[in-house]
Amino acid sequence: MGSAEGLAAFAGLLADRTRAAICLALLDGRAWTAGELAAHAGVARPTATGHLHRLIAGGLLTEVRQGRHRYVRLAGPAVAQLLEDMAGAFPGTDMAGALPGTGVAGALPGTGVAPRGLKAITAAEALRRGRTCYDHLAGRLGVAVTDAMTARGLLDQAGGFALTAAGRAWFAGTLGVDGASLVHGRRSSVRGCLDWTERRPHLAGVAGARLCEQLFVREWLTRIGTGRAVRLTASGRTALLDLLDVKEA
Repeated sequence: MGSAEGLAAFAGLLADRTRAAICLALLDGRAWTAGELAAHAGVARPTATGHLHRLIAGGLLTEVRQGRHRYVRLAGPAVAQLLEDMAGAFPGTDMAGALPGTGVAGALPGTGVAPRGLKAITAAEALRRGRTCYDHLAGRLGVAVTDAMTARGLLDQAGGFALTAAGRAWFAGTLGVDGASLVHGRRSSVRGCLDWTERRPHLAGVAGARLCEQLFVREWLTRIGTGRAVRLTASGRTALLDLLDVKEA
C-alpha cells in the first residue's frame, strides 16, 4: 500500500494545471523566481508560492538561494527525463508551452488545446522549431542534429542509442569533449528522448547535454527572449552545415 499511496501522491503533484505549467517552464534547466513562474502560469504570486511549496516537498523541485533572492529549479536530470517521457507518452498532447510573458502555459496531456492569439501561436512555433529540454536540444532542430549524427555514423540508433567510435572521436576532436566528460554519475551517457512535438527521438543524456552546452559556448546557439526557445546564430548555421550538413529547421 505504501508504494501505491506514494505513486498516487506523486501523480497528484502533476494533476494540477498550474503545477504542470511550472514544471514545464523549468524544463529550460534554469532557476526561476516565484514571481516569474506566477507570471508564466498566469496566477497570483501567493498561489504560485503555494504550488511551489508542494512541488519542493514532493521532490520535483529544489530551492536555490542567492543572497536575498530565492529561486527554484527542477531537482535534477532524472526529474527532467521523467517529465519529457510523460509528455511524449500522450500522442494527443501539444506540450510546447509558451515563452514567459505570453500568458499561455501550454496544453495539458490529453486536452489537445492549442494556443490562441498571434503572440501565443508565434511563441509555440518558435518552441517547435528549437528549444532546450532541461539541458539538451529538442524540437525540429534537435531532431535534425540527431538525424544528421546518425546519418554520418556518429550515433547508432539501430540497437538503442549509442555513440559509435567515430562519434566519440567527433566529440573529442570537434567539440573538445573527451570520453570522461560523457560520464556523469548514474545518468545515461547517451539516451534517445521522444520529442513531444516531433514525435521522433532527439539526443539526450550526458552527450546531449554536452553537445547543447558547446553550441551555447561557441555562440552557435542563442535563446529567443527569456524562455526555452532557441535558434542558430549565423555562425551556428554555417558550422552545423559544414560539420553535419544540418540546415536550420
